[in-house]
Amino acid sequence: MKVIADLCVVPMGVGLSVSDYVAECERILKAAGLKIKLHAYGTNIEGDWDTVFAAIKQCHVALHEMGCPRISSTLRFGTRTDREQTMEDKINSVQQKL
Repeated sequence: MKVIADLCVVPMGVGLSVSDYVAECERILKAAGLKIKLHAYGTNIEGDWDTVFAAIKQCHVALHEMGCPRISSTLRFGTRTDREQTMEDKINSVQQKL
């Protein structure tokens, strides 16, 4: 099953800057072959359900291995059975109405 997700990973206990940790998650998601789009407060992810959720788990594992003692993540996701839809389809649908 295909899923579109929005992930926000918040490393805690590592100081003010978390960009090294975010970059590591981006590398993991990309290496998993997922379609990703980084934005100011997270990452949109598109791909197979099992691949997406395995990669998210891998992000947590990697960040803990980097010395991050605590991680708080927010995940929103959706699936459809009526038709195929991409992240771009969703954006274009709204933009056409503006």
